[in-house]
Amino acid sequence: MIDSRLENIKYVWYASYGSNLSRDRFLCYIKGGKPRGSEKVEVGCKDKSLPIKETTYIMRYPLYFAKSSERWQNKGVAFIGLNKDEKHHTYSRKYLITVEQFMDVVKQENNGAALDIDLIEIIKDGSKTLRDSWYGTILYLGEEGGYPILTFTADWDLDVPYNKPSEEYLSMIINGLKTTLELENTEVLNYLSSKPGVADNYNRNEIEILL
Repeated sequence: MIDSRLENIKYVWYASYGSNLSRDRFLCYIKGGKPRGSEKVEVGCKDKSLPIKETTYIMRYPLYFAKSSERWQNKGVAFIGLNKDEKHHTYSRKYLITVEQFMDVVKQENNGAALDIDLIEIIKDGSKTLRDSWYGTILYLGEEGGYPILTFTADWDLDVPYNKPSEEYLSMIINGLKTTLELENTEVLNYLSSKPGVADNYNRNEIEILL
């Protein structure tokens, strides 16, 4: 049963877990521009209004790094698994933005592909794969303050080879964890060093240098 307050959705929480943990990086998706360390200039949203609100959010989905992104030195980028599991603790920053902005962000994450996003259907089903692409699966994570919490990931779950993220990409996530989520260095180090794709490719000293 969908909460009646969600029937006429104007705003959604977009929950980020990768480079968009960094507010400066995420605002490139809103306003346009080239994020520090990235290889790509983002076009931005049609509506360039700043998020109405933002707050830290914990996802109970596993975080891992995979694939090779042209944006980030042809190295691995962040994804979350499709199945909720309380033992997982993935840091997220959620931004309250308009539905249209969320759709524009998803479009940019899918290299400009236009996607038909039916929010009511996604909320009812819990998830929906709109496109067989890296970030073409939308997940509904619940709601807060009458607004749905949404994120996106891949449809392949955890059966994909993990891959090392670039130092530039990892630095962007570290920046978000430290400045936006205000984690201490030790917390950041313990968090990232346990994640598939990082755990096998960086030792703690190498991550510490990026802090």
